[in-house]
Amino acid sequence: MRRVSRIAVAGVATAALAVTVSACGSSSTSSSSSNSSDKNLGLALAYDVGGKGDQSFNDAATAGLDKADKEFGYKSTAVEPQDGESDADKVQRLESLAKQGYNPVIGVGFAYAPAVKEVAAKYPKTTFGIVDDEQIKADNVADLVFHEEQASYLAGVAAAKATKTNTVGFVGGVDVPLIHKFEAGFKQGVEDTKKGVTVKSQYLTETAAEGGFSSPDKGESAAEGQIDAGADVVYAAAGLSGQGVIKAANAHKVWAIGVDSDQYKQDALKAYKDSILTSAMKNVEGAVYTLAKSVKDGKPATGVVRGSLENGGVSVSDSNPAFASNTAIQDAIKKAEEGIKNGTITVKTS
Repeated sequence: MRRVSRIAVAGVATAALAVTVSACGSSSTSSSSSNSSDKNLGLALAYDVGGKGDQSFNDAATAGLDKADKEFGYKSTAVEPQDGESDADKVQRLESLAKQGYNPVIGVGFAYAPAVKEVAAKYPKTTFGIVDDEQIKADNVADLVFHEEQASYLAGVAAAKATKTNTVGFVGGVDVPLIHKFEAGFKQGVEDTKKGVTVKSQYLTETAAEGGFSSPDKGESAAEGQIDAGADVVYAAAGLSGQGVIKAANAHKVWAIGVDSDQYKQDALKAYKDSILTSAMKNVEGAVYTLAKSVKDGKPATGVVRGSLENGGVSVSDSNPAFASNTAIQDAIKKAEEGIKNGTITVKTS
């Protein structure tokens, strides 16, 4: 039977820290079931599309790596994705990291699921993590997943309270079930908070390979269209592409809502921060750190580890004083949080 970890994803997501990670140059295809060294070198991240510097999803994972390194004295590593890579390329990357002695090895993004499943079977002594996928059932795999719809609901509440035009926008990076959760929660939050508000939705691409999570220009163009159609609040769940959405919002003096990390605090976005009302965060940082700690403590987490409002795994940021000091928004957010936690509000996922 699959053991489901009791470890909660602790705390709320913090801004991604500036860290230096070394690239893994090996491309070993060994299928050995034992590691080359008994010494754990630290954890290894295999980044999703957009890579380090996306000011969002991947950078949150990097912050977890940095925290583990400081606390445990590790010298962890992180590897960038390549354009147009196959599942076989991902398998080779994960095998190389496991063979070198990194533990845990974490695929940052659902695209790594097939590779994690294959490589975990070859390296049973290594703990693997997969972010945003819960389909892998193995004794040495932790599925790090989140109630993104809950944080998105709160983003919808904020948008409904902030809009003056009664039109808001949602920009999804790729048209996949994971991003549908963001859209569904956001729409429901808007509708439950203020009747008559129109939500305009657009997905940038059908597949990640087309750049939906890694093209700020696509995000900017989509946001421009929604703003031209009257949207004065735009929420992006689009990874690196979300930077373009935030840029467009700033240019037109409307609100943007960030995602995954507290984007108000991101250095790369500081020129636009006054336009970032809040961010719907999921604590990828905490999930990465907690998995590393479980391995360090000799009790590796496995099974589904799910972040929610209840355990602090998802939240909305209050770094922008304009958001934190707005009594109407804060009261509505607090009421919604209580409803979700006590079960009187059930947030849709599609």
